[in-house]
Amino acid sequence: MEILNFILEAGFWVATVRMATPLIFGTLGELLCERAGVLNLGIEGIMAAGSMAGWTWVYFGGDLWTGVCFAAFVGALFGLLHALFTVHLGLSQHVTGLGITMLAAALSSYVFRMLLPKATTPPKIVPFKAFAIPVLSDIPYVGNVLFNQSALTYLAFAAVIVVAFVLFRTPVGLAIRMTGENPMAVEAQGLSVFAIRTWTVMAGSALMAVGGAFLTMSAFDAFYIGMVNGRGWICIALVVFASWKPGKALLGCMLFAAFDAVQMRVQQQSGMTVPYQFYLMMPYIFSIIALIVMSRRAAYPRALLVPFRKGER
Repeated sequence: MEILNFILEAGFWVATVRMATPLIFGTLGELLCERAGVLNLGIEGIMAAGSMAGWTWVYFGGDLWTGVCFAAFVGALFGLLHALFTVHLGLSQHVTGLGITMLAAALSSYVFRMLLPKATTPPKIVPFKAFAIPVLSDIPYVGNVLFNQSALTYLAFAAVIVVAFVLFRTPVGLAIRMTGENPMAVEAQGLSVFAIRTWTVMAGSALMAVGGAFLTMSAFDAFYIGMVNGRGWICIALVVFASWKPGKALLGCMLFAAFDAVQMRVQQQSGMTVPYQFYLMMPYIFSIIALIVMSRRAAYPRALLVPFRKGER
């Protein structure tokens, strides 16, 4: 009963929305890549690079929004590297993605140590603050949950709408989806499958990096090694949960964040009677169950993981 009361509190959902924000960016980015037929396992490292890039920009005097843009640019560069190996050279998307993750994560740690070799505690910046939208934030309960968040959280929700509109209501989105389903048909229309996949992977990777930047520029005010903490891998699972649809991706992100918020509250209330590792497992166990239930009828892009070679049938 006490947990139920906690779930009904507005503060619980405020925290849930905040915790879901980096997952929304990361899941949308991965969804874009996979819709174009490219699995991007570099997401964990790209999010780490984005968190480092955004924080570094602000720490050395830049403003917050240009820091977000710089993080997106760094993410796009890693996306370009991934696309060069997987799209243009046709190498294994699994191996390349894991290599990108190790490279980006290690490079982020290395740059941090090079820039601040004597730092014993993570230096702080002034992050994005919660911004209450006039009138809307005054709506009972819902106003405090949805309309009293940081600017990057609003941007994440806007990104869901934009990605959904582009994918399902524009010629560009149709080209992206067909590239992931039947690249031969795209080539027959005179479009470049290589260009579409490359630009899509770069755009998706930029979104992933912004998700990482949220951690250092909104959720926290400092960068520390390992702060992504597996969120990238969760995003990959959430894409399957969402059946490659942005709206369901938002639902999945909120669901996982809610599980995570619940385990944190239960862990605080239970004391040391149960090992804390049990509670850390809870959101992942619940997410696996939800993934199994929701993905049984999921129709994945048919050209996902399939290298495209021009002229081959």
